[in-house]
Amino acid sequence: MANLTVISTTAVPPHVRGALSRWMLEPAPGLYIGTLSAKVRTELWAVVAASVGDGAAVLIHPADNEQRFTLQTAGERRRSLVDADGMLMIALNPMERNETEAIE
Repeated sequence: MANLTVISTTAVPPHVRGALSRWMLEPAPGLYIGTLSAKVRTELWAVVAASVGDGAAVLIHPADNEQRFTLQTAGERRRSLVDADGMLMIALNPMERNETEAIE
């Protein structure tokens, strides 16, 4: 059975955007939405995750858990997923200090 799937991308290569737009609609830049089977979603996410380069991507789709959805991420992000007893939460990672910044 097909389910609603959302993928959000940031600074990904053009070929990733092209692959996503073949299967999903892009209502806003970098935001893709579509009704995909689990097989298509898995294969598409494998391509996205392997190709994000310096960018980042987030996959959101229904799941049989308390929140009724799950998240997956690819690429370097300031936010990371934390599993708190089966509930997904978002943790902000500290920003890395720029080497040119003065040390206090």
